Amino acid sequence: MKKLIRSLNKASNIILSFKIWIIITGIVFLYSYRQEDIPLLETGSQQPMPPEWIDRDTGHKLIRLTSIDRNNRSFYFHNNPFIPAVKDEGDIMVFYSSQQKKGSERWAGRRTPRQLYTLNLKTLEVKQLTRHPAWIFGEIVGKKRREVFYQSRDTVFAVNIDNPESRIVFIFPDSIHRASVSTLNADENILAGAFSTVRKDSIFSNNPQKSDFLRLIFEAKLPHTLFTINIETGKLEFIHSDTAWINHIQFSPEDPEMLMFCHEGPWHLLDRIWLINIEEKKPRLMHKRSVYREISGHEFFSRDGNTIWFDLQIPRGETFYLAAADVRTGDEKKYGLKRDEWSIHFNISPDQKIFAGDGGDSSQVARAKDGQWIYLFHPMEDSLKSERLVNMKHHNYDLEPNVHFSPDGRWIIFRANFEGSSQVYAVEI
Repeated sequence: MKKLIRSLNKASNIILSFKIWIIITGIVFLYSYRQEDIPLLETGSQQPMPPEWIDRDTGHKLIRLTSIDRNNRSFYFHNNPFIPAVKDEGDIMVFYSSQQKKGSERWAGRRTPRQLYTLNLKTLEVKQLTRHPAWIFGEIVGKKRREVFYQSRDTVFAVNIDNPESRIVFIFPDSIHRASVSTLNADENILAGAFSTVRKDSIFSNNPQKSDFLRLIFEAKLPHTLFTINIETGKLEFIHSDTAWINHIQFSPEDPEMLMFCHEGPWHLLDRIWLINIEEKKPRLMHKRSVYREISGHEFFSRDGNTIWFDLQIPRGETFYLAAADVRTGDEKKYGLKRDEWSIHFNISPDQKIFAGDGGDSSQVARAKDGQWIYLFHPMEDSLKSERLVNMKHHNYDLEPNVHFSPDGRWIIFRANFEGSSQVYAVEI
């Protein structure tokens, strides 16, 4: 009987091992088939790249989301470009497209005609939203209203993504010079933005280099005013004025009265990150510099609106962190980064568990020797563990990639010019 039991156990183990072998063989076969079916290439090593490929250096799959015969640009990193799917139609991404093909950040200048488009992330179907005759700007999506807000000269428009007809939302009075809207609140009934003076325009036009106009506008101490517009009533209200350059304006994704803005300029010379309740109208500093040449910036809200995340360097260009400030208490925490892992912009996943970064070249503040990557970051106690997703060695960082997580959290969407023009890509994580 004992011999029979031993024989049965041996046979059972052989069968189990055979099943495991079949499963592993199947996985290896499927992976090999996947690799053979999709080319394994160095990203940007040829122009054009195929519609999809596996990054040779990271093993991650990439897809080009936009048409290579045009110049396309996804939104700035903290501007939400997504509208949720209705039933199973697929989530929608809004982006800009232009027939003028330039690979730099400045391809979308005021003389370049461009229009807003939508991309269905499930079907990859593209639809044109606007057909505006003049230059348009603004990256404001109302995901509940299913509208996109944009501006041309002194007029704010909205276009519905399901029935793409534009309507006028607001026209600025002649007494306000070059005002622009930047953000929409959580209730999607208030827009916010800022305006300054004619002198600011002349500084921009006479000093096209970013390093020059940042310093000169900061030193000029021009008056800037933060305002809100009620979409339903058309009421314009001034909520804060300052001689600091007001920029980077963002409403909380959850609190409809909470607005974040920054004091723009050379980061090491200013305290940058501020919050203001649009009803109380009392600005509150969210991070105070502690040492000489400390910098903080490229701030953005967490998905629940409870936290402000930002790039923190103590001091500039030496020690790097992704830091967070609690909106209610001001309490801070920070995660350390290696120099090569520093990114121009960071972003947070829909479940708020991981982060992405767009890297940077050696000309950026970190002076990274090997920083040209799209990164995924996992918080590990007081530091971030990085994973490289895309080799960006052929990308010119004059165009900042500006990473976004897709709504399902499976992809990182970014813009790049390694094919010679600005295009929008997704890398699978």
